[in-house]
Amino acid sequence: MNLETHNPRLFLRIAQLALVATLAMLFLGAGTDARFDKLGHQLMCVCGCNQVLLECNHVGCQYSDRMRQELTAGLERGDSDSLVLQSFVQKYGNTVLAAPTSSGFNVVAWITPFAIFIIACGLTVWIVRAWKARTLAQPVARPNLSSEELDALRKKARQETEF
Repeated sequence: MNLETHNPRLFLRIAQLALVATLAMLFLGAGTDARFDKLGHQLMCVCGCNQVLLECNHVGCQYSDRMRQELTAGLERGDSDSLVLQSFVQKYGNTVLAAPTSSGFNVVAWITPFAIFIIACGLTVWIVRAWKARTLAQPVARPNLSSEELDALRKKARQETEF
């Protein structure tokens, strides 16, 4: 093998390594941004807008900027995700969490929607079966009456309905 055939391969290898190194350097800083985005979507803004912290778009909101700064400070200190969330809960209360925790009485908030759905489905099945099982009114066969008998019945009906 001569030097000319190795040169393009060597150049390709160096280009691949440079690309991998560049991508690694770009994405090393993305960890903090990804954590900020993840945690920011797990918190609610406490201004009363009922929006997720990173989605609060009120002009002049007094809380969202301060809360975002607190979140950034916690991430820069190297706090774990649970520690950051716990600090927000201690400062603002449980209502700051976008989803209830899965411990204690909050388990009810996770179970209740599913239980109501199952009960509603069961009730629907029961109602449909009850409707299908009921007897339907069948039309009565028309009696074969002569015209004299029919006239007599009409006369009797008129007499009974007169005042």
